[in-house]
Amino acid sequence: MYHKLFFVILLFCTTVLFSDEAVEVLPTHDIVIQGNEVFDDDALYDAISATHKGFLHFWSDETPKIKDKLIDTLSQALRSFYDSEGYYDADFDVSTHKDLVTVKVKENKPVRVNKITITTDFKIKPFVNFEKGDVFKSATFISSKSHITAALLKAGYCSHNLDSKAYVDLEKYTVDLVYKVSKEGVCTFGKLTVTGQETIDERVVASRVWAREGERFNLEHVQESSDNLYGLHAFDSVIINIDRKFYNVVPVAVKVKEATKPYQLEVGTGYDTFVGARVHGVLTKNNFFGNAQQLKLKLQWSKIEQVAILDFFKPVLFEVLDFPIDYGASFGLSTLEYIGFQEDKNFFTNYLQYQSARTSVKLGWAFEDISISKLDNLEGRDQLQSVNEGDFLLTYPYIDLVYDARDSKLNPKYGYYLAAYLELGLSMDRNDDASAYYKAKVETRLIHTFSKLTLAAVAKAGVVETDGKNILPESKYFFAGGSFSNRAYGYQEIGVIISPTTDGINGGRTWANLSLEANYPVWGDLSAAVFNDNTMLTEEVYDFSGEIISAVGIGARYASPIGAFKVDVGFNVADFSQYNISFQVGQSF
Repeated sequence: MYHKLFFVILLFCTTVLFSDEAVEVLPTHDIVIQGNEVFDDDALYDAISATHKGFLHFWSDETPKIKDKLIDTLSQALRSFYDSEGYYDADFDVSTHKDLVTVKVKENKPVRVNKITITTDFKIKPFVNFEKGDVFKSATFISSKSHITAALLKAGYCSHNLDSKAYVDLEKYTVDLVYKVSKEGVCTFGKLTVTGQETIDERVVASRVWAREGERFNLEHVQESSDNLYGLHAFDSVIINIDRKFYNVVPVAVKVKEATKPYQLEVGTGYDTFVGARVHGVLTKNNFFGNAQQLKLKLQWSKIEQVAILDFFKPVLFEVLDFPIDYGASFGLSTLEYIGFQEDKNFFTNYLQYQSARTSVKLGWAFEDISISKLDNLEGRDQLQSVNEGDFLLTYPYIDLVYDARDSKLNPKYGYYLAAYLELGLSMDRNDDASAYYKAKVETRLIHTFSKLTLAAVAKAGVVETDGKNILPESKYFFAGGSFSNRAYGYQEIGVIISPTTDGINGGRTWANLSLEANYPVWGDLSAAVFNDNTMLTEEVYDFSGEIISAVGIGARYASPIGAFKVDVGFNVADFSQYNISFQVGQSF
């Protein structure tokens, strides 16, 4: 792939450098805008399609330029811009000289909101983004109508009536806004029909459609259904049609096209704040023997971690009372370095899973063959305790429960998230000192946005209890550090906490973590964040009275289509020389 890309680039460069044909350059004039007070130069240059240095090139002294063919449209472009911003009486004087175009702007008086009249049986005030005296912007008015419509559809009112008008008085420079809304009756989803599949059963497609017959109409369920179907990686296209309506019943018609290229290969290199520089490869066979089954081989190598995993997934193995149950299995081996010891593991895990719009229930059984050996990588840290070395053969059933009531999984602004995990371990080791155990974890996330400020709190706790023999592989206990616990440290760098600045190399039998975060948008899709992480790890089970390591820090978030890209810098509150920089894709709350 890369040698082909290099050849294309080389061919392009050769063509540009040695072509006999000259590249056509359109004639331009320098342009200067004067007199504007309300709107900055950059906004006006963008409105008239002039080239200029922009925000990220503030050091440049390049003079803005306008293509000659656009000079005659300057007044019209500025008129459209100022009208959209509520300045209907703005004047423009355009004069052209030999090499320079001068635009003199007189913005004059804007049109302001005089009165807002709302007649409705549905709460729309949060979506009317105007107050009396505000400058009237047509884009904001159109946006308010779109938001009201979206809110009505989200609440299930697909037969609503919305009449919104703006009465502008150019003599008084005022506008009266009128909103009339009638929600009418509640709509429900109707019968589901599926077409286009060839090797995939209709029940597999239906299992991913959360727009269920008889349930209240909700556009979010339609979008989630589309995401779910694409998430099977078995379709090139998914179209969900909800255009028809019969007496407030909306049939759901799903049309799919199965993927024509089932094999997918991903190879890459990168840097992870946990493992450092790494290389990885993933080979996936989608729609493996039909019915959207998937077989995936994952390989990863770094200095401190090596992983090889073979995954199998089968949607809708069977149904229980119309609830679709999926099946998954993983077989693999891994090597991972902790501070003070190394874990070598062979494992096999299989599970049954049920998923709905908010709920996920996973019941599984795992087998693990773990070997723990000491390492001389303490990095100046005193080895306060010895680790449990040796070979361990474990098996355990487990249950993983999630209830997700957030408004978005990629970029949540409101809602909450609850999760619980429990495994009941049984030793298969012939060593009489080996022990049975249980390991439990719970997690709660709360998110709320006030205007543009998003506040989040994430609380986690866990315990590991044995039958008294206290012989478990060290990696079975709790460690902390990293993007999902304490950001002043790297991933799993914190063992049992001795003081606010020191910890051991052993994992804790009791763990608690509280993270608080505030995010505020600063420019476009870029947000700034401040956070506080607090971690407790104690040696005794159910001991929540131990020392706490606290961290504070700042971060940046960029909202991408696959989730937030996060960069955080965290510092230990009691020792600012202890810090860590972490990178993450996706939200931790």
